[in-house]
Amino acid sequence: MMRAMKSRELLLKAAVFDVARLTFEGPDGREIIHDVIEHPGAAVILPQLDDGRVVLIRNLRRGVGRVLWELPAGILEAGEAPEVCAAREVEEETGYRAGTIAPLTEFFASPGILNERMYGFLATDLVPTAQALDDTEEIQVFPIPQWQVRDMLRDGHIEDAKTIALLLYWMHLYAP
Repeated sequence: MMRAMKSRELLLKAAVFDVARLTFEGPDGREIIHDVIEHPGAAVILPQLDDGRVVLIRNLRRGVGRVLWELPAGILEAGEAPEVCAAREVEEETGYRAGTIAPLTEFFASPGILNERMYGFLATDLVPTAQALDDTEEIQVFPIPQWQVRDMLRDGHIEDAKTIALLLYWMHLYAP
């Protein structure tokens, strides 16, 4: 059973997240200290074209020093609803405006160290527009047939956890 937090100390305030030291009382009465990254949350979007292809992106991730296959995603802005973030991010990153944004699932990205909640959406009725990338983003767009996405998952070509989670969830429950 989760016990109430006794204290919170801000260790770092970064542009997108905070790092805090949380103190709890353990079941035996001892003090438990847990450092956590506090994150505003994010939307991850599975864009599906009318012909069934999934729009994946190749995204340069400087933190791991690699370009990764991913679904588009973005951080919630202050007070922003997840579906609004999803609509904004899918267009900015893929250059497709979604006519329909439907919620699929929610999950925690890495709950051992991070409180980030991810909101998964399916984007359909896509209309081509233009990418509107931040000046730090390097993203290429690839519409890929579902069979090939399955092969990419099976063969380990997709390594991004949020992408794996949402694709598998969708394929298991919704995809033909």
